Amino acid sequence: MARRVRDESDFRDRASNKNSRPRTKQRPQHEDAETGLVTGVDRGRYTLLLDEDRPTERTILAMKARELTRNRVVCGDHVDIVGDTTGEDGTLARIVRIQERTSTLRRTADDTDPYERIIVANADQLVIVTALAQPEPRTRMIDRCVVAAYDAGMDVLLCLTKADLADATPLRELYEPIGVKVVVTRRVHDEDSPAGTDDGAGHGGHGGHGGHGDEPGHNSSDAAEDAWRIEPLEAVRAELEGRTSVLVGHSGVGKSTLVNALVPDAYRATGVVNDVTGRGRHTSTSAVALRLPDADGNPAGWVIDTPGVRSFGLAHVDVENLLKAFDDLDVVAEDCPRGCTHLDGAPDCALDDWLEASPEDEKAARTARVESFRRLLAARTGTV
Repeated sequence: MARRVRDESDFRDRASNKNSRPRTKQRPQHEDAETGLVTGVDRGRYTLLLDEDRPTERTILAMKARELTRNRVVCGDHVDIVGDTTGEDGTLARIVRIQERTSTLRRTADDTDPYERIIVANADQLVIVTALAQPEPRTRMIDRCVVAAYDAGMDVLLCLTKADLADATPLRELYEPIGVKVVVTRRVHDEDSPAGTDDGAGHGGHGGHGGHGDEPGHNSSDAAEDAWRIEPLEAVRAELEGRTSVLVGHSGVGKSTLVNALVPDAYRATGVVNDVTGRGRHTSTSAVALRLPDADGNPAGWVIDTPGVRSFGLAHVDVENLLKAFDDLDVVAEDCPRGCTHLDGAPDCALDDWLEASPEDEKAARTARVESFRRLLAARTGTV
């Protein structure tokens, strides 16, 4: 009988622990790592800007190192990179560290979801873009965005679009008492544009589907886009210069159109509002950081455009963080009993005593202030 030839499937032994080198928990320090700004995220690949505002400024592509598998890298992050950082075609660097964040804007899927999703990092201003009509403004959505911004320690700017269709006064009166800056824009028909001669049907060239795209009569064609201009655009730019601002808003409010006007080279896709549902469709599919130019074309800040959202969960928000955004009310609330919810009807709430003790000339302002705070608090606790 011929002797069978042994192969690797016959091997039954295991390596001895005495002869194997134990796996080390020490990781390289990467002292030669360079630092970059994350400007885009796409399916596990990260677009980074290195040497910002220097002669050697360049854009590179990178991936996360294995040790960062459980850490999320988002737009606005400052990260340390090793490997090929030349930015040449075909090169891929490696992100080995995420630097400490100054702020994180987060949301959850709903108010019961324990999983937080970081939207952007290191932004200092949240710009809530809301249309005054088509689609109708959603104040509960605005409230939730304000709560998330205050929880993150960010300033809030409410940008109201389509003022040519509706009055901005009611929303101004609702949000200015809680310290939210408000800027109002409208779309003006550009008579100098070649596309401006086609009025279409209805409101001054608001044709097509009869509804609005990101703005009045807008569809995704370049000709329709060129037929309109945003006014006063410089008022919006003045609020963004020198800052890192993140723009949020549900679909169809004109956010991408606004970004395209502020950053002419952005080329963000714009869409159409559905006539039946009154909702827009998602056109921005990923967050991207864009350099904001001033009137002369010089770098003047950053804007981070995000995909349109239809919900903004606040399960992660600490009520005490929200109260700290209202300096005057935070001091008054120190006299509240332990465990006070500060909501309307809460027993022995010091906010109610503060209102009752108001001088006559301050009563209206104090009432508006407390009502605004309680409205945001109700949005956080899901009682509205």
